Amino acid sequence: MNLSVNVQEETDVKVIEVSGEIDAYTAPELKKSLMPLIKEDGNEIEVDLENVTYMDSTGLGVFVSALKASKESDSHFTLKNVQGRVYRIFEITGLNGVMDIKAAIRGGNE
Repeated sequence: MNLSVNVQEETDVKVIEVSGEIDAYTAPELKKSLMPLIKEDGNEIEVDLENVTYMDSTGLGVFVSALKASKESDSHFTLKNVQGRVYRIFEITGLNGVMDIKAAIRGGNE
């Protein structure tokens, strides 16, 4: 399955809507859209994962890189609407305690 990444600027927050599967083949596309926004000083970014049905460790790596870059640039990003199966990866790795994850949807596809 392909990945769709749509960036919208709403007032002071940049929203990245992601749809599809984040894996070794599609993660570079997400990284290409996310990292320039993260590296700009002081940005507030929301990554909406509501329509992400699958994510592997490569996708997780993109978010770990983004977390590191956000600390260097004093930017902040939030993951929102994370589906159960995808959220489980953050739980297993303990990253749900380190990353700002809001409105996780835990039911259904765990």
